[in-house]
Amino acid sequence: MAVNLGKYGIWRWWSGVDAALAGEVEKLGYGTLWLGGNPPGDFEHIEGLLDATSSLTIATGIVNMWTDDAATVGASYHRIAAKHPGRFLLGVGVGHREAQQEYEKPYDKIVSYLDQLDEAGVPVEDRALAALGPQVLKLSAQRTLGAHPYLTTPEHTREARELVGRGVLLAPEQKVVLESDEQRAREAARGPINNPYLGLTNYRNNLLRLGWSESDIDGGGSDALIDKLGLHGDAATVAAGVRKHLEAGADHVCIQALPMDIDPLPTYAALADHLT
Repeated sequence: MAVNLGKYGIWRWWSGVDAALAGEVEKLGYGTLWLGGNPPGDFEHIEGLLDATSSLTIATGIVNMWTDDAATVGASYHRIAAKHPGRFLLGVGVGHREAQQEYEKPYDKIVSYLDQLDEAGVPVEDRALAALGPQVLKLSAQRTLGAHPYLTTPEHTREARELVGRGVLLAPEQKVVLESDEQRAREAARGPINNPYLGLTNYRNNLLRLGWSESDIDGGGSDALIDKLGLHGDAATVAAGVRKHLEAGADHVCIQALPMDIDPLPTYAALADHLT
């Protein structure tokens, strides 16, 4: 792989990440900082984070294809790659149909956007694709370094690996709550999982494909589903759950600490001692 992600990274909304946080993540030994929430395509924020660190990889999880045109993103990529070679992974995707006024089918949009990134000279090995279902997972293997599945389980990781084959990046996201009390942990996880994700078609369909029922998904999510999507327990227990993605075939796992309104560094520091 042209970009070294390491085994573990963290996932956080881009607006909640500053240079100080990036520096602490690097010190803790995480390989990659994933910026979610549709970071702006000018990548000025990303450039600042790279300037403030020395070895940390920055990945977008994701740039929204409907929001930022490929020509602008391509030019931003080249500026970043020239200044910080080998430290940036461009993750792109179509986001959620509920949030878009679509003029193309999502799959067609992905293909045309990747075509435009080709025209802009963005290398296949420096880009990844948000992918859940079989069709887009296959496309990620054909047109990018690989897939960045979000809100998934190790069972999905295993199926995705079988589908894309070896030598293709598979970097799932996993939410965690460092809390041993089950009720408090589920309260912390259920809110951000249910709203918005369990109401979005692409995530619902993916969970149904994995064998979860409508009753598991509705009403805020069953305890069993929430426990899978938002791992909880002490640091050793959570770390063991994260490693199950690697055991299922992932190359890298990006960890999102919940709840989102607290300082995530204590969670990441505690986990770092147990992630090998």
